[in-house]
Amino acid sequence: MAIKQFMAGLLAICMAQLVSAALPWEVALSGEHRSAENRARDTYRNPQETLEFFGLDAGMTVMEVSPGGGWYTEVLAPLMRDNGTLIAAHSSPNGGSYARRSLGGFLRKLGENGDLYGTVQVVALQPPMAVSPVAANSVDLALAFRNVHSWLRADQAEMMFAAIAEALKPGGVLGIVQHRGSDDLSLEQMKNTAYVSEEKVIELAELAGLELDARSEINANPRDTKDHPRGVWTLPPSLAEGDKDRERYLAIGESDRMTLRFVKAAD
Repeated sequence: MAIKQFMAGLLAICMAQLVSAALPWEVALSGEHRSAENRARDTYRNPQETLEFFGLDAGMTVMEVSPGGGWYTEVLAPLMRDNGTLIAAHSSPNGGSYARRSLGGFLRKLGENGDLYGTVQVVALQPPMAVSPVAANSVDLALAFRNVHSWLRADQAEMMFAAIAEALKPGGVLGIVQHRGSDDLSLEQMKNTAYVSEEKVIELAELAGLELDARSEINANPRDTKDHPRGVWTLPPSLAEGDKDRERYLAIGESDRMTLRFVKAAD
């Protein structure tokens, strides 16, 4: 099974490199709209390789789930501006003060880069108050980057996966990148550290009716020992310990991450 998934992933990357050649990667990745700090994260987040693995292509309807401050949005929006539809499924404006601040900052980013980003459709996805952000069976590709731990912390994970599965077209893809922990972690450990086991992510996806199609080590980091005092936030870019052991954590880099591709069964 592991060999089959690896070969499927390798084939997907090769095919994606062929079909995505027309997408404006240079503009999206190297444009002045991206700060030096954000571009520096590319070393760990590998946006082009990751999006190609998930099968991003022109003409798609893409939904980025829980985009936060928009690190990935500033790559996706220029790519899709003239090549498809980008939907940002963000917090509900009725979801509390943190949700409002996060959504407000995101909307400011869109406004400041409107000419480059084009029309990004912003919808609310924050269970239980907002669970149907788009029409059922309307999305080709859903993307969630380092979000599953937050959904677990809010006791929303099953509802989030269900909402995503409902939005996907038959044969549609969910791409997940998540801080990766060992399979023996308890749920509380996952909530507290943000490291989530692959087993847990696969379980949540399967409960929603999605099937693991392929996995990749694009975003792996073997230097990450995963035993940090403040979980993933100990590492860059957060560096929650401040100057304490700062050089050590900078040398480790960002967290070790799983990269999983799920598919909704075709009719």
